Amino acid sequence: MTALKRAALLCLLALTPAACTPAAPPPAPPPGRTTGTLTINGQERTFRLYRPATATKKAPLVVMLHGAAGTGRQAEATYGWNATADRNGFIVAYPDGLHRTWNISPDCCGAAARDNVNDIAFITALVAAIPSTDPTRTYATGISNGAMLTYRLACDTTLFAAIAPVAGTMINACPTPTPISLIHIHGTTDRTIPYAGGPGKRTTTSTPRLPTTINGPAVPALLATWRRTAHCPLPTTATAGTVTTVTATCPHGRAVELITIENAGHQWPGATSQPMLERLLHLDAPSTALDATPTIWNFFVTHPKLTSD
Repeated sequence: MTALKRAALLCLLALTPAACTPAAPPPAPPPGRTTGTLTINGQERTFRLYRPATATKKAPLVVMLHGAAGTGRQAEATYGWNATADRNGFIVAYPDGLHRTWNISPDCCGAAARDNVNDIAFITALVAAIPSTDPTRTYATGISNGAMLTYRLACDTTLFAAIAPVAGTMINACPTPTPISLIHIHGTTDRTIPYAGGPGKRTTTSTPRLPTTINGPAVPALLATWRRTAHCPLPTTATAGTVTTVTATCPHGRAVELITIENAGHQWPGATSQPMLERLLHLDAPSTALDATPTIWNFFVTHPKLTSD
């Protein structure tokens, strides 16, 4: 694993262009894995980056957001994005939440919410700092707390062509959302973020001053809200085994899609199973009914950002 020195990173990512001479477009990150830091509001934020040898000069970028208690390293090892990037030539960024959590609202999650960490500024700066990417093909995905951050990013920025929340919900204020392509994946027996909405069974923080459960809307109702935002017609439904897909093909090439997996819990379908950790932390095993990562990428690649957005 190559760790970029801070001065080299600032030059490479053109955060301080005057320090790089002669003036020229910043080079692409080297192929393989790198790590880096950004300073946001006086806080050092860390991230991992994977650039496959197959990446083109203006490559798509996927930002993968870990869940609560996770890390960028854990997300990279678990969800299979590097292998999908190798096959398809895109870059993957794995940012780290402070104290392993992301700030969604005063209700979630953990220390990031308690300290009102500016994760929107961090992700915005991270996307801007990675050279040789295509701004019309920049995407965000995440699981659980990370999935909730994808919704907040869709509400508070216009950076992304599409988002892909997995086992998540939306609890942040979102009064004037911009239409966006969206694919949401959820299990019907998720106890942490229930498919039918309402408070989850598991706690999200041990901090007494913060709520201990996430209380979100029913997932189908949430997706209906985003269909209205994108001015979509009524969706179509297809079922294959335990997987049901509800798809709305919307104006201007957008789509809003919900994939429901019967009897699946709070997990990333197709992820690497970690039985010991699952038993220790009472986690749900990954569903084998769907491989979420290539499914999400296939959705992303067909939904670039409109140049007029």
